[in-house]
Amino acid sequence: MSSKNAQRNELGDFLKARRAELSPHVVGLPDTGALRRVPGLRREEVAQLAAISTDYYTRLEQGRLQASAPVLATLARALRLDDDQRAYLHGLAGKNTARPRRRAAQRVRPQLQRLLDQLTETPAMILGRHMDILAWNSLAAALIKDFATIPESQRNYVRLAFIDPTVRKMFADWENTARACVAFLRMEAAQYPEDPRLSALVGELSVQDADFRRWWAAHDVASKTSGTKTLRHPIAGELTLDWEMLACTTDPDQQLMVMTAEPGTPSHNALHFLASWTTEPQPQPGVTSS
Repeated sequence: MSSKNAQRNELGDFLKARRAELSPHVVGLPDTGALRRVPGLRREEVAQLAAISTDYYTRLEQGRLQASAPVLATLARALRLDDDQRAYLHGLAGKNTARPRRRAAQRVRPQLQRLLDQLTETPAMILGRHMDILAWNSLAAALIKDFATIPESQRNYVRLAFIDPTVRKMFADWENTARACVAFLRMEAAQYPEDPRLSALVGELSVQDADFRRWWAAHDVASKTSGTKTLRHPIAGELTLDWEMLACTTDPDQQLMVMTAEPGTPSHNALHFLASWTTEPQPQPGVTSS
């Protein structure tokens, strides 16, 4: 299947998923009470809301037609899409989809690395394409996992969240964290439709995890910006941390993820303890204390 056809199929699946989430009442259409074979809006109802013919919308959803920008705009309004979903929709329908099959491996920008090295009391890591973990500080390793023990090809935040049992257990609200990761990957899928690294990652997780497979099929999308997560650390205890993604303007595919706690809270104290613990000198082999 060509890349163009594959993207049209993705667009059709995305439209189906979005109309399945709506009801006539929500969008202001009369509900006749007739039994619906599938949940959500019918194709003809979406077409009515977007002021296009049912045949046109059907061909669009079936991948037999490429939508124009004005039609995409009306569909976005009709389906009540948020900003991330609109961006994803337009990305899927973009005309310039030719991209190199292979891209050079990412290297951390020196400026970002210096900034990361100077963050000694804040867990931080540099995420690349598809949430690959490119670099981290000692506190991030102490908080989540010693990333140096993971082969570079498997050093991926989403992969760890789904496949690594220790990391998975650490997230107090694992489902919300994992679903957000899937939505982040979905957003990238529109931007990099032919990336073999992304395809391999999605394929691996789809085979190994039923939840990932189901959530990927839901076509939910989101941008990585900020949020809050609660971690259950075996040494520091429970920590509620705010996370923020800081974009690198010279390389949009690299972002600095920092995790902080409100000063004076138990989580802030736990981070301080963990930072002190990571800086304590470790006993050397063959050396005993007096």
